[in-house]
Amino acid sequence: METKHYTHLLTADELTYHVEACGRNSRESQKILYSSFYGYAMAICDRYVKNQDDAVEILNDGFLKIFREIHHYKPAYADVISSFKGWLRKIMIFTAIDHFRKHQKHQMVTSLDNMVYHMPTVNEEAIGKLTYDEIIRAVQDLSPGYRTVFNLFIIEGLSHEEISNHLGISTGTSKSNLSKARRQLQQILFKKNEISIAKNAV
Repeated sequence: METKHYTHLLTADELTYHVEACGRNSRESQKILYSSFYGYAMAICDRYVKNQDDAVEILNDGFLKIFREIHHYKPAYADVISSFKGWLRKIMIFTAIDHFRKHQKHQMVTSLDNMVYHMPTVNEEAIGKLTYDEIIRAVQDLSPGYRTVFNLFIIEGLSHEEISNHLGISTGTSKSNLSKARRQLQQILFKKNEISIAKNAV
């Protein structure tokens, strides 16, 4: 698919038109939806993997699912755009989960779970100065199992029971990995902050 992205958001009427056209397999409307929601979808996929290639793979797999199922799509509520974005978000998240289960689930039960992180004293004020992008990059640096549970629980708001069902793990493993993810993330952010301070001191 093309990677040219629209700089304007679709209106509710335009979105409705292109969704219906995609239901009739309109290639042009598929391209418009893809390019219009590329940035939104990529921001979701990006959090679940460490490299761009994997994020693009998840995104494209997600859009393939969207275009296969879009003839069944009906807005869940009056706000047409928010409703579609919610539907798209859910598909991208579940596609990311599928990608994790296919490629990295084994890492949930390897020695990663036995690693101990010795935490230095963290300057919370300094970490608070990190940008959103820096924090997202830090989340990407988490071990795959920790990163997935962290995203699903902290960002998507799933319960440990829901996470265990989606990932095929126990609720205890989900809780354990979230706890370890928090510690690992804190360590990563601390290191990023130290590097930032060192650069500014030069």
